[in-house]
Amino acid sequence: MSATTIIDTAPLGALIRYTDGSPKPPARFTKKLAAWERSNGVGRLVKKEPPRPYPTWTAPASFALHEGNFASDGVILVTIMRSHSADSALVFEVAEEPKPGQVRALLDFGGNTELLHLAESVTAAELWIAKEGYRNARLEIVGDEQCERAGGADLAA
Repeated sequence: MSATTIIDTAPLGALIRYTDGSPKPPARFTKKLAAWERSNGVGRLVKKEPPRPYPTWTAPASFALHEGNFASDGVILVTIMRSHSADSALVFEVAEEPKPGQVRALLDFGGNTELLHLAESVTAAELWIAKEGYRNARLEIVGDEQCERAGGADLAA
């Protein structure tokens, strides 16, 4: 599916696989393998952004995938995020959707919503928010259709 389809239909928290269709090179070709990995991977959908108009041009809609963290002694040093625009030539697929009952920790800012964490339960999400210190985060239970139709006004964090 296209990047536009991901923007339109994939839920926050879904695992998204993307590819350019080329075969993976052997590990001994380190530079070719690194280039291939930039166009072929998987990440969790954490943000969707609408088109942004500027005085001389309009940036296309886009989405961001969280691909992983590099940590040392339990401290995250680097977070790997990759953004893809709606006009991307890559092929995308939803590899896994969040399971009903899981809880999204969300942060609203600038008219957009960003997924901070996907927890297995409300208790786990509340503990994560308390530990990380996100005071403005809100919780949303996956699969709770009434809350999603009400604009996410579900749980107070």
